[in-house]
Amino acid sequence: MLKTTRRVFAPVALALAATIGLAACAQGGPAPESSGAEATGQFTYVIASDPTSLNPINVADRWGLTVTNLVYSPLARVEGDGTVVNELAESIEPAEDGLSVTVTLKEGLTWSDGEPLTADDVVFTYTNKAVRENGNADLLYVGDQPITASAADERTVVFTLPSVSAAALSNIATETYIIPEHVYGEVTDFSVPELDPLAVGSGPYELTEYERGQYLTFEANENYYGEAPNIPQVTLRIVSNADTVKTALQTGEADASFATPDQVSELEGAGLNVSPYAEGRVAYFGLNAAKLTDPKVRQALFFALDREEINTGAFLSEDYYESASTILPPSNAFATEDVETYEQDLDASAALLEEAGVADLSITLAYAGADPAQTTQATLIQQQLQEAGVTVELAGIEPAAVFEEIKKGAESQYDAFLGGYIMGQDPDAYSLLYRTGASANYFSYSNPATDALFDQGAVELDPDARKAVYADLQAQIAEDAVMFPLADNLKILAVNPRIGGVEEARLVPIYTLENFGLLTEQ
Repeated sequence: MLKTTRRVFAPVALALAATIGLAACAQGGPAPESSGAEATGQFTYVIASDPTSLNPINVADRWGLTVTNLVYSPLARVEGDGTVVNELAESIEPAEDGLSVTVTLKEGLTWSDGEPLTADDVVFTYTNKAVRENGNADLLYVGDQPITASAADERTVVFTLPSVSAAALSNIATETYIIPEHVYGEVTDFSVPELDPLAVGSGPYELTEYERGQYLTFEANENYYGEAPNIPQVTLRIVSNADTVKTALQTGEADASFATPDQVSELEGAGLNVSPYAEGRVAYFGLNAAKLTDPKVRQALFFALDREEINTGAFLSEDYYESASTILPPSNAFATEDVETYEQDLDASAALLEEAGVADLSITLAYAGADPAQTTQATLIQQQLQEAGVTVELAGIEPAAVFEEIKKGAESQYDAFLGGYIMGQDPDAYSLLYRTGASANYFSYSNPATDALFDQGAVELDPDARKAVYADLQAQIAEDAVMFPLADNLKILAVNPRIGGVEEARLVPIYTLENFGLLTEQ
């Protein structure tokens, strides 16, 4: 039975000093502990905040997706090299005319409660995910028409496209986590951040306890279709302070967590295994186009910035980042260098502000105050813009609060913000961020030319022609100056040496590990 504290409160660091330790909980009694000295049957992973959503229909944040990946399963997933790996699906077959995809499920699939998982569950999931009001439907549309799903029999689902779409063929069967109709069939509103009951899934673990701001505990799912998890219990412990996390890793109170570049040598000296890896992420300085409406003003701000100084300050060494110049990460096959990169030019910045008739400009920049990298970025941006005569007021707040406020557009109190995103290989996925009115368009950006290019790229089947379309799209968004790309910064995972199997569990974007169940205790 899942135990959860329903009221929501701000995440709290579990220790204000090293002597308090991670086991101390402000609410609900002590959480499970892991000594780090012997086999415990537990794996403790420190995360930075509560999940924003635990609803697989609309989840989009890192920690919500991490939980989703533990508890639920997709039909298939796309590896970093673009390879499609089947999960619930036994086979995925696109039709020759490009207007449908047939998915056959594996035999004998069940939910964590023992009920059979069938094609009806898949249809139920996709039907509700395609409802725009639920919050995360964009990639299941071709133009203004949704992709539809129907069950041919208990194991066969046919997805029908309203028209041919290269993007849709790659989006249909991957990265949508299936939910059970027999549990959620009476739900009328899937826009909520949590479902009730909270988690009945088909993944390697079941969520059994959740103390907000403290921890989430998972037990191995006895009905999992894959290899049974090697470690029976996983705890995601919530700690926002980077120094507290480092102490927990050094003392063995935590088995794993992300580390910052400046912590690497100290953690390696303490005997931890440290693994930097790329996520295809774009860290950026974003502008609220609903408040900074003049493109010349936005361009002026970008010309005042020194990208390399910001990246070196935040990530210390090129060992931990690769500078970015477009909306796509530099490793993406569709990324182009034929864009305005806004190399620092204070004279150009001043001229643009004069053309716009703007003097004594002052903006407010929001960022995640507990994030050392963003704190450094914000400080350097403030200093660089000051040299261009622009005053920047810094607002270091909770990460979720940044985007909750910035999405208010013209009504937001923030003119600019720091962020980062991981959108995968297909450039159509980036339409979630830059298409007019899209669900994650935090920039309040709108340009019919950009929308038309997204439309064109989605349906173009010729690879070279499609690449040319997306090159034009990247150039257009760069010219409109709503997002200043900084870097594809590496994630750095530090792991207690008592934990093995990291290579087998696979380090991947967003979820950290593709399958926590393949970790071992050594």
